[in-house]
Amino acid sequence: MPLTLEICAASLPSALAAQAGGAHRIELCQNLEQGGITPSYGLIRETLAQLSIPVFVLIRPRPGGFGYNDDELAIMRADIEVCRELGAAGVVLGALDAAGRVDIDACQALIQRAGTMQITFHRAFDSCRNQAEALEEIIKIGCQRVLTSGGQTTAAAGQARLAALVTQAAGRISIMPGAGVSAANIQELARHTGAQEFHTSAKRQVPANPADGLFQTEQFETDAALVAELVALL
Repeated sequence: MPLTLEICAASLPSALAAQAGGAHRIELCQNLEQGGITPSYGLIRETLAQLSIPVFVLIRPRPGGFGYNDDELAIMRADIEVCRELGAAGVVLGALDAAGRVDIDACQALIQRAGTMQITFHRAFDSCRNQAEALEEIIKIGCQRVLTSGGQTTAAAGQARLAALVTQAAGRISIMPGAGVSAANIQELARHTGAQEFHTSAKRQVPANPADGLFQTEQFETDAALVAELVALL
């Protein structure tokens, strides 16, 4: 079975570079430096218009933890409806309760709005206190994959847990390692975990624009050559 590379893209140039490099899918977000939040309507629409590979959209109304109040959940449901109407292939979501367990009611309400779009449960999973239990709950509510570092800061550090999760999943759901996945470790991760899908941003710093004056900031964009290198290693 061929392995899949998903690129996390936080801009239209990054999304286009991911496709040019041979990525199989992108996760579209914004504010990646804060862990990612839901991208704007305009970014979603233009990315879908210009890409031919599947686009999954992150549904996360703010940075921080994964416990959401009623207003935040209403925003998330509305964002999912927008993604469905615009023709996104999938959405990436997750919600936890105060005890660090999957908030099944909140997640089911979100998934219901997704229609036929695929569902990835994101790295909220890495904040779950009992990942084995959480995996069974995520399977039960109908997600197709889980993005996880195995509860560690990087997928490489969490590869023993990732391998255990792949074994537990037994083909019922895809376990997708993410966090620190690179050309230096993707083959080892594939070999040691048995995972079939991998997630990374494949980004490089780009020079600041002098025309931005006082508003110059560090900028990072997905690099098509890095994506191509990762694809070749799979």
